[in-house]
Amino acid sequence: MNREIKAQFPGTVWKVEVSPGDEIERDDDLVILECMKMEIPLVADGGGRVIEVRCAEGDVVEEGQVLVVIDEA
Repeated sequence: MNREIKAQFPGTVWKVEVSPGDEIERDDDLVILECMKMEIPLVADGGGRVIEVRCAEGDVVEEGQVLVVIDEA
C-alpha cells in the first residue's frame, strides 16, 4: 500500500533528504520546507521504501500537495 506525504502548509522546498529507492524508518526527515524564514522538516510517520519524490529543491509548494510517495509493504 502506498502512503502520500503532503505539505502541511505552503512554502519553499529547502532540501530533499530522500530519493526513490531509499529505505526509510519512522521519524526520518523526508523534505525540509521553508516557511516564514523557518525550516520545518516533514518526517516519515512509518517505515517503508520511497517510490516517488514529486518535488525538488527550490520548488514552491501548496498546502496539501503530495511531495513524497512511500511504499509501506
